[in-house]
Amino acid sequence: METVGHSEMALTDLSWAPVRLEGTELLAKAWFGDTQYRVLLSDLRCVWEEDMRADVIADRAQELNKRLRAPADAVFSHLRSVALPLLSGQSHDTTATATATAAHFTVHSHDDRLTVRLKSELVGVPFHWEFRLRPAPVTVVCKQLVRPLLVMTRLLQRQVTDLSGLLGRKDAEIQDYKENGATLTRERLLTDAFDEDRYRQNFLSQMLPQLGALQECVDFGPELQALYTAVSCSSSTQRGGGGARKRRRSSSSAHTPTEEDDDATLIPDQAAGANTHMHQDAGVRDAGIRSSSSQSLTPSLLDQNPEERGSRGASGEPQNAEGEQTVPQMPVPSHRPAAPAALARPKKKKEKGLFR
Repeated sequence: METVGHSEMALTDLSWAPVRLEGTELLAKAWFGDTQYRVLLSDLRCVWEEDMRADVIADRAQELNKRLRAPADAVFSHLRSVALPLLSGQSHDTTATATATAAHFTVHSHDDRLTVRLKSELVGVPFHWEFRLRPAPVTVVCKQLVRPLLVMTRLLQRQVTDLSGLLGRKDAEIQDYKENGATLTRERLLTDAFDEDRYRQNFLSQMLPQLGALQECVDFGPELQALYTAVSCSSSTQRGGGGARKRRRSSSSAHTPTEEDDDATLIPDQAAGANTHMHQDAGVRDAGIRSSSSQSLTPSLLDQNPEERGSRGASGEPQNAEGEQTVPQMPVPSHRPAAPAALARPKKKKEKGLFR
């Protein structure tokens, strides 16, 4: 089921397109979904919009076509196939051109409304439709027209600045070639050094007289449409990422650790450290138990068991080859948990009669 947010996002990602309806030049934005549509039209004096849902579309179709007996999805499918190519500026397409010849649009402006009437045929029966547009809110105008155009202006201005800098570097490169003896073989390619200030003054002096005609022009060519779409899609992506980051920050700050939580919950590094200390303490105690029972073993057998040698060397006590070796038991810190019962091994009894 399509929602208002979905239609808003889909319409934002579309570009304005110049359309001509019954001799009237307009800028149009049109989105048709599966069960609803949204249309924006502008003559550079006002912006009109209409947002229609499936139930309202069915009622208007019945109102304008008394003799029509067709399901709502068939009516909407026909309306989309006829109106969308013309309202999205796809009249250059052969399919859209064939569809446009079978449909007739008329534009009527009265009071604060703009009505676009459509007449076509559906399964051999005349089909009538009216787009009843009202002035769009200021927020919609700013979001769909003003703000993207301002971003486009800044991008184009930065592009002009970069190109001016590139021309300056090219002139310096050409001057270096000339100073090192290079000559131009074709005189028609000779150009003057680029002067940005002089170029800007000449450009304004030539274009200002045409300003009146430019204000009435609704030309929005393919290059501008591509730039508009790139700007709109980038803005939508950044807004979506920012919302996701905010949601992540809010979810991560939902619980703040306190001093009471420190005793019950350990962060991974602290838990790993506690487990390491526990295993070390248990290993020291095992080393003491094993060392006390190893007095009857020969040095050659100790060399074959590096683990036992490491346990004895770790104690730091001198080793007696003939006498009994004792390893002092290291006290267990009070704040550390006691070793599990499974780790404690029973002390073996001293075997007699092997070496005396």
